[in-house]
Amino acid sequence: MAFDQDTVRRTAHLARMALPQTEIPAVAEQLERIMELIGTLRAIGTEDTSPMAHPLDLDQPLRSDTVDHRDRRAVLMANAPAVEHGLFLVPKVIE
Repeated sequence: MAFDQDTVRRTAHLARMALPQTEIPAVAEQLERIMELIGTLRAIGTEDTSPMAHPLDLDQPLRSDTVDHRDRRAVLMANAPAVEHGLFLVPKVIE
């Protein structure tokens, strides 16, 4: 697909982009290179490739999804600057 200056102007107008006249030839060249890259990617044979639902191999060991009911309140509250009745105390922000 050839991107002439008129096509670039029309595309910029449809995209609501302000494109100075001096940049139109460079943009046309860049769009042409992008279309060449897309053509190269389309030429790659992917017939024998199965689609993937996830980028990771799901056979890898993952953390087990188990419920942990340990009471860790005292450990978690130990670093808090102020605690009352098992709750964090914070400074009043809105008066």
